[in-house]
Amino acid sequence: MSNLAHQPEFEVGQHDAKKSIVLEPRKVQLTPRSGIEIQRVLPHREVRTIGAWCFVDLFGPTSQEHAMQVAAHPHTGLKTVTWLFSGEVEHRDSIGSVQIINPGELNIMTAGDGISHSELSLDSNTALHGVQFWVVLPDEVRSIAPKFNHYKDLPTIETDYSTLKVFIGQLEGVAASTQTYSPLVGAEIRFNRSGTSSVKLLQNFEYGVLLISGAATISGVEIEPGSMIYLESGRSDLSITATKDSLLILLGGEPFTESIIMWWNFIGRSHDEIVKMREDWATHQTRFGSFQDKLGGRIPAPPMPTLKLTARTGKPK
Repeated sequence: MSNLAHQPEFEVGQHDAKKSIVLEPRKVQLTPRSGIEIQRVLPHREVRTIGAWCFVDLFGPTSQEHAMQVAAHPHTGLKTVTWLFSGEVEHRDSIGSVQIINPGELNIMTAGDGISHSELSLDSNTALHGVQFWVVLPDEVRSIAPKFNHYKDLPTIETDYSTLKVFIGQLEGVAASTQTYSPLVGAEIRFNRSGTSSVKLLQNFEYGVLLISGAATISGVEIEPGSMIYLESGRSDLSITATKDSLLILLGGEPFTESIIMWWNFIGRSHDEIVKMREDWATHQTRFGSFQDKLGGRIPAPPMPTLKLTARTGKPK
């Protein structure tokens, strides 16, 4: 997914230990071709990252034809993680991957030193509804060769009130087979009936719980669909009270302490790195490869800002 809202600077708030912060989404444009509404939760003015999770875009639900049309665009220094609740999306990239993703399956694209890809929603009898995350790669692996992985079989956990599907990391003693480069967890939580579910947490992780649909109260705080509650580290459990058919996403990870610059679709460590990434894309360097894009054309990079970009950490103080 391409980030048209490329403003890199956010002020980080001051908060006490173990405080919860409700993060309200902001509406952004995906691309000029796509009419789908995007709600961006991360990065947020209050919280830039949750663990190494650095970007959360919630899209749909929409039955609009050709809702997602994202032509070829580049990425560096991150992993894209795509998860659908309904609909179908076709992924194509510069290392030869062509993959249709369906609900309950996972696409992970590791950009490493550079990759380009496109995303196209397919005609379907069901509305397109999903979420895309980005995960920042630690410095020691951020320049690895790009790769793409698709996962169909992911572990589930049944509780009295809900079903948890773990798509990254480990939760409640169940581990997904997906590869990560930093300690992370990601899971979908569906409530089969109204009630309260408790989830065990790692005290060295910080967490975010995103309400997709329904009504839910998380650790005593009620949130609206599209909003996320951020939970600082130091907690051993999480209580979620929700109505039947409520749908949530749980994200977590060890606080990511490296200073980064996230600008447009790139993650770097310095202003000059970002300038070079942009120039390589604009001049069609082999770094980002090429592929047969059904949509045609490439998304151009926006102009660099007039002020020098500054690397920052994402952990609230």
